[in-house]
Amino acid sequence: MAQDMTGGCQCGRVRFQVSVEDPARAYLCHCRMCQRATGGVYAALIQVPRAAVTWTTREPDRRASSPIAERGFCAACGTPLTYEGAGSDQMDLTVGSFDEAARLRPFGHFGVESRHEAWRDTVALPDTRTDELPNITAKWMDACGKLPD
Repeated sequence: MAQDMTGGCQCGRVRFQVSVEDPARAYLCHCRMCQRATGGVYAALIQVPRAAVTWTTREPDRRASSPIAERGFCAACGTPLTYEGAGSDQMDLTVGSFDEAARLRPFGHFGVESRHEAWRDTVALPDTRTDELPNITAKWMDACGKLPD
């Protein structure tokens, strides 16, 4: 059964609505292209049919990221939004751009030849909440009157 989900960039300039299969089949891509495109050690993505995506404000800006694909992003705030393979009726959306990203779960890894093994299992690292850092909390409260979502 499909579920409708929404998302967009950090500044709200680019927004989307998409029908996602339940359970959603998100994945982690470790390829060097995704690492460079997102600035992370992997990209969390979910593949959907292009026809299932509606851009509700405006389409993302796009740039050819390789000879076989382009990436959608917001030129105003820089949020990476899509991976779009040339000639495919599928596209990938970044999991972090979804309003309710926690509803999505990864089902596997891709591009593991470029995986950074030191970042594979982080469960034993200490956790710190944003509201536990007084200097960061004060900056957010002064600027916005609240902590970020």
